[in-house]
Amino acid sequence: MPGFADIKDRASNVFGGGFEKFEMPKHGYDQMDGAAVGGAYQADTGGNDSPMSFEEIERPPLRHVDKYVRAECPCIKTTRYTISLMTCLGFIISFGMRCNMGMAKLQFENGSVKYNWTVAMESAVDSSFFWGYLVTQVPGGFLASMFPANRIFGTAIAISAFLNLLVPGAMMLHPTVVILVRVLQGLVEGVTYPACHGIWRFWAPPLERSRLATMAFSGSYAGVVIGMPMSGILTGSISWHAPFYFYGVMGLIWYCFWLWLSFEKPRQHPTISVKELKYIEKSLGESVQLPMPTIATTPWRHFLTSMPVYAIIVANFCRSWNFYLLVLYQSAYLKHSFDFRIEETGILGALPHLLMTIIVPFGGMLADHIRKSGLLSTTNVRKLFNCGGFGLEGLFFLVVAHATSSMGAVTALTLGVAFSGFAISGYNVNHLDIAPRYASILMGMSNGIGTIAGLICPIAIDHLTRGQPKSCWSTVFTIAATVHLVGITFYGIFASGELQPWAEPTVEEQRAWDPVGSGYEKETTFNEAGDGGAASPSGGMMDPSAQINATKTVSYGAVQQHVANNPFAYPTAISEETVQPEARDTYLHGNPTERTY
Repeated sequence: MPGFADIKDRASNVFGGGFEKFEMPKHGYDQMDGAAVGGAYQADTGGNDSPMSFEEIERPPLRHVDKYVRAECPCIKTTRYTISLMTCLGFIISFGMRCNMGMAKLQFENGSVKYNWTVAMESAVDSSFFWGYLVTQVPGGFLASMFPANRIFGTAIAISAFLNLLVPGAMMLHPTVVILVRVLQGLVEGVTYPACHGIWRFWAPPLERSRLATMAFSGSYAGVVIGMPMSGILTGSISWHAPFYFYGVMGLIWYCFWLWLSFEKPRQHPTISVKELKYIEKSLGESVQLPMPTIATTPWRHFLTSMPVYAIIVANFCRSWNFYLLVLYQSAYLKHSFDFRIEETGILGALPHLLMTIIVPFGGMLADHIRKSGLLSTTNVRKLFNCGGFGLEGLFFLVVAHATSSMGAVTALTLGVAFSGFAISGYNVNHLDIAPRYASILMGMSNGIGTIAGLICPIAIDHLTRGQPKSCWSTVFTIAATVHLVGITFYGIFASGELQPWAEPTVEEQRAWDPVGSGYEKETTFNEAGDGGAASPSGGMMDPSAQINATKTVSYGAVQQHVANNPFAYPTAISEETVQPEARDTYLHGNPTERTY
C-alpha cells in the first residue's frame, strides 16, 4: 500500500536519525598526536580515510540466527536506533515491575487479602528496593567500564524479572523474605542507568546524544504508563499475584531478544551497514579508543569539587523525589481523596506518564535541533530544558495541593508530569556533555544520591498520611513543589554543558593509547622517514594513504652495505648476481626470423 509505505518511510526518517553533519570531540581529544580535527565534518560514503578503508574492515562472522533473520528492527533503518528502542523496552519492563507492589497493597486494604503489617514494616517493604538500588549505582558505572555495558544492562533486567516471579511466594512466607527479594531486585537494577550511559559512549554520535538517550529513558515513564493500568486490571480481574508473574515472564522474553539485537560496539555488530559504522566512528573520533577509567585513574577529587557535577546530582535528587512520590502514592492519593476504584486509579494515574512518554523523546529531538542550529549553546539548552521542566511541574503541583475536584487534580497532575519530561533533556544527559569518558560513573553517582530520595520519600509520606489520608495530601504536594524550586535554583546557577578540563585525557593516557608515540611499533605501523618509511617533501611524515600508494623497490636479499662494526659483515657490499644464465633457446625465446624448424 502506497500510504503505508509513505508512513513507514517518514517514521524511519524520524527515528532513523539519518547521517547528518556532526561535530568531532573538542578540547583534549583534538590534541592527540596528528589528529587535525575540528569544526564539522560531512559524513561521506566513500574515500580512504585511513590506511584501511571501512569496506575492508574485518567484520565479525554471522551467528547462526543471523543467516536467517538479520539483527535489526524491520521498521527502523539504523542499528543505533534499534539499540535505543530495545533499551526503552527494557526500562518499560523494569519500571512496570515497580508498580506491582503499589497495586497489591491497595488490594490488601480492600479486605480480600489481609496482611497485618505495621507502619514500620510497610515502609520497610516500600523502601527496601532502594536499599539495594543505592548500593550498586557507582559500582554499576565501573562494571559498565570493565565489561560490555549491553550485557550488564540486559542481565540486570533478566535477573530482576526472575526475582519478580518470587515476590508472591515471598509474601506468603514473611515480610522479611519480601524485603530480601526486593533488596536483591534493587541491587541488580541499580546498574541499569550507568550501563545505559556506557552503551551510548560507543553508539551515540555527539549531536544525537539527547535524541538517543531520551528515547531510551522514555521507557522509564512508559513503564509507569503501562504498568499502572496493567497492574490494576490484572489485580482487579485476576488476583494480586498476576502482575508479578506477567512482568517476570515478559522480562525473560525481552532478554532473549536483547541478546540477539544488542552489541557492545558498532564494529562488533555483524549486520550494521558500512555507512552507519563509518558515521558513528568518525563522529566519536579517538575518544572511544582511550583506555576505560579505573578506580585509580578516576579523578575523584575533581568530581567532589566540580559544581556542574553537583548541579546534576541535586537535579537528580529533586526529580527522583517527585517521580517516586507519583509511582508509589499517586494511586493512593486518587483513591483516598476522590474515592476512585483500583482500576480507575491505575488508568488515571497512567495518563500523566503517557504524555511524559511522548514529550521526553520530543524534547530530546528539540534540544538537539537547537544545538545544531546554533540558537543556544549546550549549557543554555540544558539549563532551559531542565529548569523549564521542573518549574512547570512544581507550579502544577501547587495546583494539585489545593485542588477540590477530581477533574482539577487529575488535569494538574497530568500537565505537571508531562511538562517535566523536558527536564530529561537537561540533567539526565548532561553527564555525556561534561565528561563523556566518565559518564557511566557520574550517572551512578548522581542516580545513587537520587535513590536516597526513594528511601526517604516512602518513610516521610507513610508517616504524613497515616491516620489522616485526605487532609495530608496538600502538605505532600507543597513539599514536592518546594523540592523542585531548590533544584531549579541550584541547576540554573551551576550547571554546564561544556567538556570539563579534568575530563580530558592526560599526557600519560595519550601515550598509553598511542603506542607509536611511546616508542613502540607494531608490525602494521607506518614508520617515520628516518626508519625507512616515506617522508613528505617538507621533511615530516607522509600521509598514510600516500605511503601505501608510494612505489617502493622490493628487495629479497642483502644488496647494500651492512651495519658498521658487525662482525658478520662482508668487507664489501654484496653485488647482485643472476641465479641462472639467461635463456639462449631461439625456438622458444627468439623472434620468427631467428627460429629454426
